[in-house]
Amino acid sequence: MQKIVLVGKPNSGKSLLFNQLTGLRQRVANFPGVTVELKSGKFADFELVDFPGTYSLQSISQDESIAIEQLQQAVESEQTSLIVCNLDATKLERSLVFALQVQALAKSHNKGCVFALNMMDEVARFGFDYDVEGLSEKLGSPVFAISAKTLIGIHEFTEALKQYAASPATALVKVNDIHQLPAVKAAKQLAVQYGIGQDIVLRDQNKLDSFLLNSVFGAIAFAMIMFFLFQSIFTWAAPLMDAVEWGIAELAGLSTALLPTGVFNDFINDAIFGGVGAFLVFVPQIMVLTLIIGLLEDSGYLARAALICHKPLSLFGLSGRSFIPYLSGHACAIPAIMAARTIESPRKRLITMMTVPLMSCSARLPVYALLIAVFVPNVSYLGGWVNLQGAIFFLLYFGGIVTALIVSKVLNYYLATEDAKSDLPFILELPTYRLPHWRPLLYKTINSGLYFIKRAAPIIFSVSVVIWVLGYFPANGDLRHSYLAMIGRFIEPVFEPLGVDWRYGVAILVSFLAREVFVGVLGTMFNIENADENMSGLAQQIQADGFTLASGIALLAFYVIALQCVATVATLKGETNKNRYSWGVFVAYGLLAYVVSAILYALLSYL
Repeated sequence: MQKIVLVGKPNSGKSLLFNQLTGLRQRVANFPGVTVELKSGKFADFELVDFPGTYSLQSISQDESIAIEQLQQAVESEQTSLIVCNLDATKLERSLVFALQVQALAKSHNKGCVFALNMMDEVARFGFDYDVEGLSEKLGSPVFAISAKTLIGIHEFTEALKQYAASPATALVKVNDIHQLPAVKAAKQLAVQYGIGQDIVLRDQNKLDSFLLNSVFGAIAFAMIMFFLFQSIFTWAAPLMDAVEWGIAELAGLSTALLPTGVFNDFINDAIFGGVGAFLVFVPQIMVLTLIIGLLEDSGYLARAALICHKPLSLFGLSGRSFIPYLSGHACAIPAIMAARTIESPRKRLITMMTVPLMSCSARLPVYALLIAVFVPNVSYLGGWVNLQGAIFFLLYFGGIVTALIVSKVLNYYLATEDAKSDLPFILELPTYRLPHWRPLLYKTINSGLYFIKRAAPIIFSVSVVIWVLGYFPANGDLRHSYLAMIGRFIEPVFEPLGVDWRYGVAILVSFLAREVFVGVLGTMFNIENADENMSGLAQQIQADGFTLASGIALLAFYVIALQCVATVATLKGETNKNRYSWGVFVAYGLLAYVVSAILYALLSYL
């Protein structure tokens, strides 16, 4: 199948255009040795390949170097029929620098090139009208005025794209005077002649920035937005979680009624519905977290948040760019560690990668939600705007961030991988404020839930089966005389300082594979133990078991700090290429979590 290559600068509407052209028929891959996504999807009879946003063919980071190298190989390939350059109509000059370089690359390999002048809805809002024909003539390639958001010109562009891809010779670059100039100079000349004035575009943006980037009001707005983010995890997801829990309970009841009494019935009820089912209840929270982060990113606020955070983060040896991996780390530490490659300074990049695991990722959500539900009442204040459980959630996430900053300061003092004076300056483009489009947001949100299930479910299923077998035999369901009880009582002295018994000790140990397994293991064990009265939720069963507040806080502190994810350790090893960083972080965070939790339990028990 022949390919169409889609390129453009970041924040130019390229991803939305890709989504409109391919729908949800797309797959995501990564370049070898780099974590920037390479998306591809079916467009008519062609494969449309979306390359990462880049500002120039002259790279300044490892990510850009590999992306540009792969782009050059794609242009050289005989399988590539056409190159589509996406332009931001509101920032024509910046878009054209890279687009003109790609056009020259396409011409040198005798490839057709087409320009998509995107975001025309934004331009129309300012009352500006592009001379598309004049720009097309100057560029020597077809130009189409479109809006991937409002679908202006999309039908015409789609039909033309099919024709050009089928007959690439009709889209070959026609050389004229503008191609004799360097790309930067040519872009500036074309933007002055055809583009919208930046003073018009930035008028409204500057008004908002004067508030959101203000040292006082901006900081308050940032704190409120972050608080809203974590409140929403509980309040928005609650109905969906209740629906999932109800569905699992109904299925469990149905299977129990249909299957004959015996070992298999117990296995289905305890291991499948108790273990895997207890984990599935928390997937809506992960999807809500992804949705809110996506809203912040697509609206243009995320880049401003990075700018706000640069000064305070620099006090801890970090960069404003560290904010993006830190925030991404609240979804999953693995892509967040990979996202740290955009940080120019090797020292700051290393510190960011080593402290990202302290961000409370989505795998911790089930553990937090379970323990909070056990000892924090579900009450609201200020007319329902502030939920107490949501507030505790915020404190846990805030605690992880504070711990990461303290560790960063210590690491900054001891790590000297380079002279700090050689660090590149902090440079960040502020995208235009926009209303996010629902389609890519919906795709990203659904995918986050599916990816989490796909990644975690096999592990949780396997662990739940093993735990059930060990907990059911040899006493046919008597947990106190099972193999699991024997193992648990052997390791129980290690976890006594945390105020938990052998059941929680087993769950903690097994959750070093993946944190979310903690809920599945406890669900399996409590279901075995309470097989005759398994109508209540896991949180209610733990409450009835006499779980104390001191033990709950100690466990929460342990899970805030400990690095309990084998995949994260492997990612750290791959990124740093050194065992002393990956396994050193694993051991250090484990010991720190144990000591802090033990101290907290002792203090709270004494008080």
